[in-house]
Amino acid sequence: MKTIQITAPGTVELTEQPKPEIKAGEVLLKIGYVGFCGSDLNTFRSANPLARYPVVPGHEIGAVIEAVAPDVPSHLRPGMHATVNPYSSCGKCPACLNDRPNACEFNQTLGVQRNGAMAAYITQPWEKVLTDDQLSVRDMALVEPMSVGFHAVDRARVKDTDRVMVIGCGMIGLGAIIRAAIRGARVIAVDLDEQKLSLAAELGARETINSSKEDVRARIMEISGQRGADVVIEAVGRPETYRTAIDAATFTGRVVFIGYAKEEIAFDTQYFVKKELDIRGSRNALPADFRAVIAYLRERRCPVDKLISGIFAPGEAEAALQQWSSNPGKVFRYLIRFGS
Repeated sequence: MKTIQITAPGTVELTEQPKPEIKAGEVLLKIGYVGFCGSDLNTFRSANPLARYPVVPGHEIGAVIEAVAPDVPSHLRPGMHATVNPYSSCGKCPACLNDRPNACEFNQTLGVQRNGAMAAYITQPWEKVLTDDQLSVRDMALVEPMSVGFHAVDRARVKDTDRVMVIGCGMIGLGAIIRAAIRGARVIAVDLDEQKLSLAAELGARETINSSKEDVRARIMEISGQRGADVVIEAVGRPETYRTAIDAATFTGRVVFIGYAKEEIAFDTQYFVKKELDIRGSRNALPADFRAVIAYLRERRCPVDKLISGIFAPGEAEAALQQWSSNPGKVFRYLIRFGS
């Protein structure tokens, strides 16, 4: 079967691999679409410290159930549209014992620490498979990245009286904007790109701030009556956006970081204390977040086509990554389409 591998930084190969054999407790999935995410791009650019080479990338999955092992529960049946919770959990570390397996100390995400889904077929434990036949196979590939933003809103305990600033309007940031807006919060979106800000407004942001043209802190103070944001969700992973999140938060506000910074960041920590901030990380997503995204997409209110920047054949994977790498700010999601 056709399989995409990142064999070295900057090098992608389309290889032939054996079709996987289904084992007890597993589901065989015929892959329809897989999204490239930031971790895949960083693996391609040699900027992902967790990746190993060669690796099959991809964990944003839209598939059809091809077959199930005899011991798989009856609610999973061949022909169903499916996606996958791509994170592993050990069941024994502190995170797992605290019912937060998304933050498992020994997590191995598909396409990062272990081979992913950019192949014609994959097998997965049945517990990791989520289905919904009201969504297309293509749209199922958008569930995982959006769920990461949904999870961050849960981590921030967003409520309807909050002003929520989301820094970064890629797929994950848009997920946070959507869920915060669903909860009735007043959402302020921040990005460098006008197209992304326009889509953020369409998805529920009340105000937008172009950080390449405006002073973000001055604008949020203007919007909030000199109070600041009750919640700031950082979905970029840059030193300047990490510091902006702290600066923009109100006294006793909540700050949630999703983005991975690639370098050390210096903070004036007096504001951690003076503002008595709640500062949290947000990693991956829980099954409940996946289900919430599926329920949202089923409402058909999301302009899904605008979230997809391009669809490529497997043989075009390297070209897609090169194109994204040359202009990362203009891409929401690139999908690789397997099959017809």
